[in-house]
Amino acid sequence: MANETVQIRIKNKKVWFEYFLLEQYTAGMILTGTEIKSIREGKVNLTDSYCTFSGDELFVLNMHIAEYKFGNQFNHEPKRPRKLLLSRRELRKIQGKARDKGITIVPVELFVNEKGLAKIIISVAKGKKMYDKRETLKTKDQRREIERHQED
Repeated sequence: MANETVQIRIKNKKVWFEYFLLEQYTAGMILTGTEIKSIREGKVNLTDSYCTFSGDELFVLNMHIAEYKFGNQFNHEPKRPRKLLLSRRELRKIQGKARDKGITIVPVELFVNEKGLAKIIISVAKGKKMYDKRETLKTKDQRREIERHQED
């Protein structure tokens, strides 16, 4: 059997519609054994998740990692807070920006790197207003219409 590497990439598609992404960072996560097994199966939902500081540490909240089907009583809680691993310099920089009004920290993508470690791409983001969302939909529709005419 050939050594097949399946790329695990779980994207938070809602983020592109809801926010203007300003800066992105790649962070590690502290996980339990059953959590990484569920991630490798692709059983993760980032839709309503966000990041927040507790002291000087950054945590991702509301990220749903489904319970591992072969896990026993040591299985994990699906929506527990998970600590993110970043350098002190990056944490200070993000914390400074997060204090501004209208700025939030959101997970954009979760992936497993070549070493088998789960990494999460987080972004410092500014929420879009309703008219910005309409504009995003309009440009998306125009792009789709142009592609449709090019196919003909």
